[in-house]
Amino acid sequence: MNERRRAALALVALLCFAAAGQAATGRAECRTVPSRILHRAVPYCILLPPSYDAEKTRRYPVLYFLHGLGDNEQMFLRSGALDLVEDAWERGGIGEYLIATPRGGASFYINSRDGRERYEDFLLREFLPFIERNYRTQPGRRYRGIGGISMGGYGALHLAFRHPEMFGAVSASSAALIEEPPRITTPGAQQSPVMRLLAGVFGSPLDRAFWDRNNPLRLARTAAIAGLGIYFDCGEQDDYGFERGAAALDEILTSRRIPHEFHLYPGGHNWGYFAQHLSASLEFYSRAFGLGSAQGQKKR
Repeated sequence: MNERRRAALALVALLCFAAAGQAATGRAECRTVPSRILHRAVPYCILLPPSYDAEKTRRYPVLYFLHGLGDNEQMFLRSGALDLVEDAWERGGIGEYLIATPRGGASFYINSRDGRERYEDFLLREFLPFIERNYRTQPGRRYRGIGGISMGGYGALHLAFRHPEMFGAVSASSAALIEEPPRITTPGAQQSPVMRLLAGVFGSPLDRAFWDRNNPLRLARTAAIAGLGIYFDCGEQDDYGFERGAAALDEILTSRRIPHEFHLYPGGHNWGYFAQHLSASLEFYSRAFGLGSAQGQKKR
């Protein structure tokens, strides 16, 4: 091979390498949405896929993803999960859709017992319409999913089971599923921090009827969810015992012959577990939105 040909081939290889290195990536926006229902501005972040800025007329499905207790709307940015999402987009592991994460505080994403924190009303009446007015989303429940981890998993299942006409798919990782509400067994005992948090949402003392009305496990027994895509997983060694709630949900849905995908994996209740299994949730939504399928899915 002569020198001129070698130089030409080297130039082509260099240009191809540069083009590959400049592949489009997604980006995140973090802003606030004003809320009359909550009487404050609520921060949120939204992940936009690689083609969003280039394809100005294209519309996308949207996933509303709810963070866990003690976290906030920047969960994907601070944890490194954004890198996992972008990697999945760039290698074609999932189709492109928007991911919106609102700040939920300690609300469990429901309206509180005392009516002071109407988070469920805010989410459905203000946040979803705001996102779908201001970003190019595809209309209809088929292209709207909701998911979450821990407290956010509780919120996602609650909202999807209670409002199946609004969502086409739901996922939950290590969801805070508890059949029986926790109790203070000793009269006059001081409440733990967890009990104080629960009391702010479910009443003090905890209102059993209110707990049951909002509990995803109870909702799953009667909700009209036959057409809802459902995925959930939990660690077998969950630090809070949420694997028992996940197994109970699996039994309820199985007894009703509701199609769903459920996994118990080795692991506890921590970000390492969530990150390890995040890709399964992302692929689930890609299939649910009709953007592609993954091999080896397990239907129950």
